[in-house]
Amino acid sequence: MFANKTRSLLGAGKNLRKLIAIPNSRSDPTNPEPSSEPRVKEWAERLGALGKDTRLPRSVQAIYMRPLRRKAEYGLPVCDLQLRSYTVENVEFFADFAVRAAYYLNLPVSGPVPLPRIVERWTVPRSNFVHKKSQENFERITLRRLVQIKDGNPKAVQAWLAFLRKHAFYGVGMKANIWEHDSLDVGKSMDESLPEIEKTLGSHLAQFGQRKDNSIEQKMFDTLDNDRFAERKNL
Repeated sequence: MFANKTRSLLGAGKNLRKLIAIPNSRSDPTNPEPSSEPRVKEWAERLGALGKDTRLPRSVQAIYMRPLRRKAEYGLPVCDLQLRSYTVENVEFFADFAVRAAYYLNLPVSGPVPLPRIVERWTVPRSNFVHKKSQENFERITLRRLVQIKDGNPKAVQAWLAFLRKHAFYGVGMKANIWEHDSLDVGKSMDESLPEIEKTLGSHLAQFGQRKDNSIEQKMFDTLDNDRFAERKNL
């Protein structure tokens, strides 16, 4: 009975293979061998598939696209923002965030430009005395990116930096160099604002200067014979 059942199962399997007719990709050169790895869809295909089912706002769609930029008219540098981090993902993410924030503040931006890495190494002995040759090496690599603002309003630049400080990303340090430009008649404007500065700083500047009793010219011995030094002489 067992042998008859196995023969019937094998016969059914052969009949199924004939009906299905599975093509052999190795023997047929016209059919290339399908890759086992899944194909990664492009962002345009993903957004198109999402747009058919749901309606995404433009602010959400902009996340998956390149950041928009303003075009500089004169190309005059106003601010250099340097970002530092120990991981590539953090510094690249925050650099992209800074570029997008500059666009909505109407600031022409260039970058992020990768700067040379800072490599620091230390050698520490694990033990002392006869085991002094057993040492351990440590290395720390600092990654840097440069984001430059051109032809920007100083108030808008200050607002941009304050916005980045408020939404600072963990593991990313910031260092900004700001240049402020003024007209050629800056000397006249400073002379006009001098009386107002003297009024505001008059109470503070009154505490600086020489003592009135030291304004009289005296000899060295006259100064030593003064009452101020009489008590010190007896010590």
